[in-house]
Amino acid sequence: MRRPGLWLGLAAVCAWSLAPFLWQLLTSVKPAAELEALPPFLPGAITLVHYEAIFAGHPFARLLLNSFIVSALATLLALGFGSLAGFALAKLRPPGRAATLAAVVALSMLPPVATVSPLFLLASAAGLRDTLVGLVLVYAGFALPLAVWLMAQFFRGVPDALYIAARVDGCSAAGAFVKVMLPLAVPGLTATGLLVFVFCWNEFLYALTLTSSMAARTVPVGIALFPGLHEVPWGEIAAGSVIATLPPVALAIVFQRRVLAGLTAGALKG
Repeated sequence: MRRPGLWLGLAAVCAWSLAPFLWQLLTSVKPAAELEALPPFLPGAITLVHYEAIFAGHPFARLLLNSFIVSALATLLALGFGSLAGFALAKLRPPGRAATLAAVVALSMLPPVATVSPLFLLASAAGLRDTLVGLVLVYAGFALPLAVWLMAQFFRGVPDALYIAARVDGCSAAGAFVKVMLPLAVPGLTATGLLVFVFCWNEFLYALTLTSSMAARTVPVGIALFPGLHEVPWGEIAAGSVIATLPPVALAIVFQRRVLAGLTAGALKG
């Protein structure tokens, strides 16, 4: 009796999780006349006119490119500094490392609305408002606490004997990190990178506040600005949402094994 109950539970969780995406997918292929009619739930005829409209009537390709550039660069920055900090906290054991990790977690709990105004003033004063560089720096800064915390937990799961053996063989701390610890950290880097990328890809408030033109706007902001003066283009919004969802989903599917390995590695202690 346990196995059927398990499968029913998994099916219910999958249906609950996929329902919004499937609803958006159905909305994106419905003819305009059926968008506000319910029933029917299923489209009477499948149309791709909404997908054509977001590329013909909006610079959606530019929005996708901006989101990818900002998310990828912010992820690389967060992984670079986060892996260094996580390694130092886990293996070098500096004084006050517990308080440092607690401070990192506390920083990640700051509500975005409390920091958006100071960041707007700072970006304006530095000439980084409405630029991709400004968004990259802001996203990397807010993703860094998550990266530090996850990488510290992962490096704690790597046996200390490997680091000690590298030091005995003549490696410096930096050499042991690059030659020994970093290759072992690939699952953790993958899991952390995916989480950071998804956070950056979906972020809305900072992108809305710090950008004012299509030169730097990202996909969430672009979709939010689709509505016109007299109507809401539900079909175009749904089509844009479906396309914007595909890159994170594709990354999660491709790196699924490494993500699972990275998320569970911190549970093992050397």
